[in-house]
Amino acid sequence: MNKTRRNFLQHAALLSAGALATRNANAAQAPRGTEKQQTPKRNASERKFLPVITPDVPDLSYELDNGVKIFHLIAEPVKQQIYPGKILNLWGFNGSAPGPTIQASQGDRVRIIVDNHLPEPTSMHWHGFDIPFAMDGGPGLSQDAISPGGRFVYEFTLQQEGTYFYHSHMAMQEMMGMIGAFIMHPQEPYDPPVDQDFAIILQEYAVLPNNPTPNTMNMEFNWLTLNGKSGPANTPLIVRHGGRVRVRLINLGMDHHPIHMHGHQFVITGTEGGRQPKATWGPNNTVLVGVAQSRTVEFLATNPGDWMIHCHMPHHMMNQMSSMAGPLTRRAGMPAGAGMEEGMGMARSGNATGEEYGPSLGRGMGASSSLAQATTNGPLSPQHAEHPTSGMPMQMQMGNADVSKNANSVPGFPQDAFMESPMMAMDAMVAKPETFGLRSGWSGYMQGMMTLIRVLPPDQYDHIVSLREKQASASPAAMPNMPEHRQE
Repeated sequence: MNKTRRNFLQHAALLSAGALATRNANAAQAPRGTEKQQTPKRNASERKFLPVITPDVPDLSYELDNGVKIFHLIAEPVKQQIYPGKILNLWGFNGSAPGPTIQASQGDRVRIIVDNHLPEPTSMHWHGFDIPFAMDGGPGLSQDAISPGGRFVYEFTLQQEGTYFYHSHMAMQEMMGMIGAFIMHPQEPYDPPVDQDFAIILQEYAVLPNNPTPNTMNMEFNWLTLNGKSGPANTPLIVRHGGRVRVRLINLGMDHHPIHMHGHQFVITGTEGGRQPKATWGPNNTVLVGVAQSRTVEFLATNPGDWMIHCHMPHHMMNQMSSMAGPLTRRAGMPAGAGMEEGMGMARSGNATGEEYGPSLGRGMGASSSLAQATTNGPLSPQHAEHPTSGMPMQMQMGNADVSKNANSVPGFPQDAFMESPMMAMDAMVAKPETFGLRSGWSGYMQGMMTLIRVLPPDQYDHIVSLREKQASASPAAMPNMPEHRQE
């Protein structure tokens, strides 16, 4: 029996006890319409298209009124769990940040009713749409901003095809999460057709200690998300070996993101302006998705495995990135009272590698940043794990630090905020049908803007699909990923 199949079978017991649901699991409210993802109803005369799947984000349903598709968006505060035990106060749409994915076809007439349940005015911009000026959503120009408790009705015909998005046109509201995907399916199917089509929205937040609300002015982002979840809490993409796959990447934040995929070469087939001519296609394995851009890539899933897809900015592959708080146990004589900028090597004077920069007490954005006690940057002991010093749950897989005996004599060790071993592995806490069969400890190396594209043989693919269907039919109250039902 090969290792892949053995690992696959070893995890059967974990999932048989109940897959953990992480599709927008909120501690204080469950997003409306997220219990089941259903393809919106279409009339019989409408041209069929392959629905786009946005893992961890619901689709927005619609009603038909004399051939017009009517969508209803509610701009509102959202409490969202982006990672086990990490609940943020965000702003989004219909209980989700990012907002639900809207799917329609080129040539459709759409009416989008936007209600403002925020404490301040807002407006909705349809990014990249060729629509009348009155529908553009530019506050003070094409319309008055939508007051708190107010409503604005947008209506237009979709002239384009491709990967687009909608977002508030109030800058700080964008940084609170107010963005969503808008897919315009073409009148004529793309050539070549794909077997699966996914969308991934890239977002980032700066979250200060002991504060669940992002600091929209801060540019030191320490939580990076894909579809509203930080790795390993986001849901892997499950594809069948041999299929053709499309992935639509959307970025509306403050950073550019070079997205790299392991195991395959892809071609870039579209941007935020629509489908690209085939003459422009060429092999890539990394695509730069700039701010306010989308990039669509396609590939043949010919190489079986559990392949990473992630932003290749090193700081974007971390969760709660911040300098360690307090004197590290592996070093003596740490300075105290430095600011966050100094702690992150942002020199205001002198040399950024000088002794005045580095670990110190009372700085950083991470949990327990105010502790006045020695702090280890190695794995916690099981005893410490049972008594966490912050709101972060520490029921995680522990192990001994995998470092050399002379580690402390090597320049550059320990690195501030560096985790020396998979101390953050939490396979059971983030388990769901899509993680079934992954190697034990996989979650310890998945953080920030990281997820998986799992290219599976037909039997494993079909088994995960069946597990997912069983989970979707379960009642939300029975889902064990809710905080009150967390499994150890």
